[in-house]
Amino acid sequence: MERASFKRKSEFGAHNNSRKSAKLDEPTGPPSNSSGKMTFAERMMAKMGYKQGQGLGKEGEGIVNPIEVKLRPQGAGVGAVKEKTDQYKAEQRRKAEAKGEEYEDSSDEERRARKRRNERKKEERAGGVGGGRRKMKYRTVEDVRAAAPGLELPKAMLGSIVDATGGTTKLLTSTAGLMTSVNVPAETEADKIAKRERLELEAFIEAWHGLQERKVVVEEQQGHLQMEINQADDDIEKMRQMVMAVESLNIANIDWGQAMQKLQKLQQDFRHDIESYNLSEAAVATITPLFKADLDDWDPLETPSYCLVEHLTHLKPILGLEKTSNALATSNPDIEPEQRRYRKQKTTTPYESLIHGIWLPKLRSTVTRWDVHDPSPLIAVVTAWRPLLPPFVYSNLLDQQIVPKLTDALASWNPRKRRHHHKSSSSDAPHTWLFPWLPLLPSYHLDPKASTGLLVDAKRKLRRVLDTCDVSSLLPGLDHWRNLFGTKDFDATMLRHLLPRLSSHLSQTFDIDPADQDISPLEHVFLWQPYFTPAIFARLLVAEFFPKLHSVLHQWLTSPEASFEEIGAWYSWWKSVIPESLQRVQDVTAEFDKALRTINDALNLQEQGIPLSELPAPAAGPVRPVITAASTSTPAAASTSKFAQQQELSFKDVVEEWCAENDLTLLPMREAHTATGNPLFRITASVSGKGGVVVFFRGDMVWCQKKKREDGFEPVGLDGKLLDRAEGK
Repeated sequence: MERASFKRKSEFGAHNNSRKSAKLDEPTGPPSNSSGKMTFAERMMAKMGYKQGQGLGKEGEGIVNPIEVKLRPQGAGVGAVKEKTDQYKAEQRRKAEAKGEEYEDSSDEERRARKRRNERKKEERAGGVGGGRRKMKYRTVEDVRAAAPGLELPKAMLGSIVDATGGTTKLLTSTAGLMTSVNVPAETEADKIAKRERLELEAFIEAWHGLQERKVVVEEQQGHLQMEINQADDDIEKMRQMVMAVESLNIANIDWGQAMQKLQKLQQDFRHDIESYNLSEAAVATITPLFKADLDDWDPLETPSYCLVEHLTHLKPILGLEKTSNALATSNPDIEPEQRRYRKQKTTTPYESLIHGIWLPKLRSTVTRWDVHDPSPLIAVVTAWRPLLPPFVYSNLLDQQIVPKLTDALASWNPRKRRHHHKSSSSDAPHTWLFPWLPLLPSYHLDPKASTGLLVDAKRKLRRVLDTCDVSSLLPGLDHWRNLFGTKDFDATMLRHLLPRLSSHLSQTFDIDPADQDISPLEHVFLWQPYFTPAIFARLLVAEFFPKLHSVLHQWLTSPEASFEEIGAWYSWWKSVIPESLQRVQDVTAEFDKALRTINDALNLQEQGIPLSELPAPAAGPVRPVITAASTSTPAAASTSKFAQQQELSFKDVVEEWCAENDLTLLPMREAHTATGNPLFRITASVSGKGGVVVFFRGDMVWCQKKKREDGFEPVGLDGKLLDRAEGK
């Protein structure tokens, strides 16, 4: 059976007229247009600004020829062959020339690198760099002697040096260095011996050089060791003297005079070695019995500084107090960084243990019996001992002993209560016993923006006192409170908390009676005038005083027994009662002019024969509150909004006072209620400030967050229900 024959695909090439064959036969080079017409692609490129022979892009910065592909051999990795094609190099060279730069391809760089390496190797070989010490060639006897000074060489060995400077081999003699040329047809046995001797001589000189270098090194080491020995001898001598000085402290029944003399000498002689030899332990061990004995007889409130302060001040370096003194030298220190340093220490120093274990308990008992309203003795104690106290002891004394007592006294400050007990409140006012402590307190107690702290508690207490105090007498120390608050905050506090009280006092206790006039309520109000601007106080009179004046004046003028002479004298007398600083205010002047016009209108009616009962009644006074009316430039809508905010602030103080009475804490959350925009607060009984209940204030009502519903709030009163929620019940 014959096998069927098949034609290969290449055999159909000459007889295949299909389009595919025609396309395969076309050349792969750039298209040429022999007829002069442009193809579709050429027309599209020409419209976009392309010119044949130039690069692509707006400025011709692109490539001219298509990207050429260069294949790596199969199995070869990256870097095995140079993959930059000739087309890529030509493009890079054309771009560099367009920028006015010189293009260097990798082959040029490699040639230059090889040239630099070869030159470096030649220099190393010429100078002996990198190849160890270059072997010297000694050509004359003088070269040998100059290369090895001090080395004694036999003359026979020197006579074997060969002079190779000329064209022929010459031997040097040991006489005058003269060279005699002798033709050496062949190397004899003597020549071999001379050659060996020359090599031995060169090796001997090299060994000599090595010994000389080793000698220099050994001498340097010997010098260093001698210095260390001398230093060790000095240290031993210093240690011996130090041991003798420390042993001299071990004296029975030593007193402060002897101890101070010996410790100061030890401190002076070994000032730079106190820390390295831990001399503070010996110093503390020496003064501890004396320190305990003096503390037993010491009354801090009677003699604040005592002799101990002077003694310890002289011994500050040896006790390790210099760093502590520098940390506490400022008038308003922030001890927290220093406290962090002490917290990192594993143990306390001997002096710190002495102060914490003996001195601090003595001050604790002193603070317990100390009268907080008499701050001078204890302030003198703290001021005198402050440079000598470790930071953690100073912080413990303030935060755990003094500040809690000040806080309790501030909470119990009640001017009205003390007046009922017939005691003068001027000596109990916080400006006399609290403000002197402020320069001694750390910064976190003096931050006005913090939620806790002694300064914040003092401001909160003043607001509560202004809400409840008796306005018939001034609070003592208001000028000091103004300096503490700052003028702006103090004026705002007085407007919010005291001015409504003054307005209520005039409204409820002051009446105008021409027959029996009592102006004591008005005089009580005038006592507070220095703490308000004349415009604010004038608005108070316009709201509370002048409506009553106009009403009584109208009643008197319309009564049958009215006497214009008496009315005129009564009018003049009231003008003398009002201070001149207030009479110069436009609002007060306008009210007095209004009263004068009423009198004149009554006189005109009388002259015209019209009954005085026809006299028009005075218009009503301004709408309360006085605070909103005090700013005449504020629109009515803004005044209403401002008054509403002041009501909320006043109610917030009421809630704060209720929380304080029930041992609760009111903390701002720095968030707002999504629906009303009112700030949110947390009322909690926890010391950490967690738990409790979230509330906000609206008008005079507390809105409490419902249980298990973060978006729901319900109104509650200041009662047991809110107390249970705050305690987590």
